[in-house]
Amino acid sequence: MAVRIVRLGAPRAENEGLRIGTVRRPPRGVPKSEFASGDWYDAWFPNLAPSAETVKLAQEAKTPAQWTAFAKKYRAEMAAPDHARTLDLLAALSHTADFSVGCYCEDEARCHRSVLRALLAERGARLDPS
Repeated sequence: MAVRIVRLGAPRAENEGLRIGTVRRPPRGVPKSEFASGDWYDAWFPNLAPSAETVKLAQEAKTPAQWTAFAKKYRAEMAAPDHARTLDLLAALSHTADFSVGCYCEDEARCHRSVLRALLAERGARLDPS
């Protein structure tokens, strides 16, 4: 059992489990009825997406210092009690179920999901290494 960090829209891995979209908005131009079959996500959970203001920081980050500023702000958002409890729940579930969380960004290193991976690891989540 483990949580996998994925790019939404990429083909699903074997035994990936439920795919959770941690994005602010659904995929553009894709009918809701095709979210799961198109490998986008099975459940939309924008609660773990960065705020619009924080997303803008990530999109504008050109230097390591700017990326670090984004990560710090996103971490601060995820430290709020509701978000922290959700992260704790996902970390606990990773020991009993296979599921995935993800975003649309091509490069995980420049995506909030890299920070999400770290936050889950810090909470003891069992992470799929792939």
